[in-house]
Amino acid sequence: RTDEDSSFLEQFELEVGACVAQRAYTPGRIQKEALATPGDRIRVFGRVLEVTGKLGGFALSLAWDGIVEEDLPKQQRVKSRAAQLREMLVSLGPSFIKAGQVLANRPDIIREDYMNELCILQDDVPAFSNAQAFEILENELGTSLDDVFSEISDAPIAAASLGQVYKARLRSNGELVAVKVQRPGIRPIIARDLFLFRKLAYLINPFALERLGCNAQLILDEFGQKIMEELDYVQETRNLKDFYENFKDDPYVKIPKVFSSLCTSKVIVMEWIDGIRCTDPQGIRDAGIDVEEFIRVGVVSGLRQLLEFGLFHGDPHPGNIFALRDGRIAYVDFGNVAELSSRNKQILIDAVVHAINEDYEEMAGDFMRLGFLAPGTDVSPIVPALEKIWQDSLGQSLEVFNFRAVTARFNRLVYRYPIRIPERYSLVIRSLLTQEGICMTLTPDFKFLEVAYPYVAKRLLTDEDPALRERLFQVLFRDGKFQWERLENLICLARDGGGDLDLNDTLKDIARVVLLDSKLRKELLIAFTDDNRLHVQEVRSLMSLVQGRVDAQKLVQESAEALPTISRLLLKSWSESVLAL
Repeated sequence: RTDEDSSFLEQFELEVGACVAQRAYTPGRIQKEALATPGDRIRVFGRVLEVTGKLGGFALSLAWDGIVEEDLPKQQRVKSRAAQLREMLVSLGPSFIKAGQVLANRPDIIREDYMNELCILQDDVPAFSNAQAFEILENELGTSLDDVFSEISDAPIAAASLGQVYKARLRSNGELVAVKVQRPGIRPIIARDLFLFRKLAYLINPFALERLGCNAQLILDEFGQKIMEELDYVQETRNLKDFYENFKDDPYVKIPKVFSSLCTSKVIVMEWIDGIRCTDPQGIRDAGIDVEEFIRVGVVSGLRQLLEFGLFHGDPHPGNIFALRDGRIAYVDFGNVAELSSRNKQILIDAVVHAINEDYEEMAGDFMRLGFLAPGTDVSPIVPALEKIWQDSLGQSLEVFNFRAVTARFNRLVYRYPIRIPERYSLVIRSLLTQEGICMTLTPDFKFLEVAYPYVAKRLLTDEDPALRERLFQVLFRDGKFQWERLENLICLARDGGGDLDLNDTLKDIARVVLLDSKLRKELLIAFTDDNRLHVQEVRSLMSLVQGRVDAQKLVQESAEALPTISRLLLKSWSESVLAL
């Protein structure tokens, strides 16, 4: 790797929050693959001519629009050119289709009307022949298909740019499985295109830094890493196993089990999911499934991926999510998965707390820490814009709020200021928008926050994570004053979010922290006696809200059991205070 390449990758690793020992993608490795033989160099040259011809034709069309006044209104002309761009990307093959899908979620790179057109870009291409697929299967498995499968479908069930899927039955136990086979010769094609993309990014980088405030080479490296991960079926197998472990105790989510002994770098064999497409509301109702509950389960499972596990499905489109007849939600296709480090997950939680507290300067700081803004960026002009977006959203009731509208406002902000959306967060936005779209297909008046708020409130109130407990206190105190109304709202939201709300652990944690933290004890005492009066009415109101949510006998018993531990901690805290004098 050159020093320049190393610096880009180091920045990438810093934003991801982890150092990766062995990468599927580096610029040097891609160049080596693309130019491995004289024949490869000739193919690269031919690809340059093809891509240059099509991109040049599109650029001339845009230039012609600027010179000649056409009868078509400007908005209609722009829409026509956006459709032309989409069709051109499809004609250029898998790498460009994937690039178009990325651009559809990058308001920091492309204008909104083009983004809207690229959102309908499909990853559908003609299937390759069964003969090729079955030859790859036998070569990878090291035996004939008849030895492994008692039956396999005559044609692929689904085909995409990187691979296709067959339905089969295992000979060993008769279980139905999905068999995913990688498209033959796809890696050299992807490597060749990534090499060309990297050279193009180098050429346009000065313009991108000056006009868009983003680093074209860093964006390309993020894209290259992601698409090479999708090509790595060993990595996808690991993703599947991680998702299975995360949700194995969740009674509402189904992750297919994977047959590791039959998986290779080009083949994945997993449990077959027999479900109903999540965009078929009538089919779901006919199966006796409660649509409202199914939607709640889907939103909560998505939020758990993001806020609990830090590992989330990056492509939850209708073909990858199914409703099972027992009411569970099932996910398939784990090639496009993104991971958030503990640090970045913590910053996201901080951003939520700062949004609740309307602390816009800290919100701008969170954007910088997450990689949306370059270190040292002057945030003073961005703070008022953030405040306007959030205040406009808060000014709407849950009945008219939707995530797409807020995202559209944020996209305009991104286009006006030097904000770059890191790839994994563009996947977060895409994932949330896709899930909201699916839910609105099932129930047109669906409101994302009506489901998301109760989940977040319940986590803040009941999660044992000390970091989340600290965020709860940050939410409840503002300018040194206790916010009684916020606590009531959190309890109401958590209570209305479905499932059991057990506040025993929360009360135990609060009591423990109060006993050990003298500053907090003082703050709570001030809160109870604020404005020169006892807040008895507020306490009574809270007691009525938590009625039935606290098991008094269990709480007393567990508190008694924890008394020796608390006593030791109190003595330790007291001795440290004495020694500090």
